[in-house]
Amino acid sequence: MGMIKALGHVVFKVRSLERSVPFYRDILGMREVARYGDSMVFFSLGQNHHDLALMELPGAVSGSAASVGLYHAAFKVGDNLADLGAFKNYLESRDVVILGVSDHVVSQSLYVVDPDGIELEFYVDADPKIWKENPSAVASIRPLQLP
Repeated sequence: MGMIKALGHVVFKVRSLERSVPFYRDILGMREVARYGDSMVFFSLGQNHHDLALMELPGAVSGSAASVGLYHAAFKVGDNLADLGAFKNYLESRDVVILGVSDHVVSQSLYVVDPDGIELEFYVDADPKIWKENPSAVASIRPLQLP
């Protein structure tokens, strides 16, 4: 039996590619690499053939907060708090609402939602020594102020 080596990609179901593609491509800066007809768009962050795809489901309905399914996807945006603060300022300049900012001890994060309400986390890692010495540190949430 083989072991999983990495997470390959994620596919989000969205109501409108016309509305969602500009958010991921133009605001978040993901590179559009391919389309499958009028129903899917593929994006790469540069190291893989694709990291994220959007699949259009016109008329789709959202589940409630209590529904099973994806809670959020996380994207690394830098190497330190200054990078995270700069990304926060950039998002705000593009009128993206910041839902929250958290210190998770092993990483520091901010949260937004995309045009369909899919929650996205943007983060920077703390010193890996923290979680290597104390794996339970990953289950931490504290308030965080960004510059």
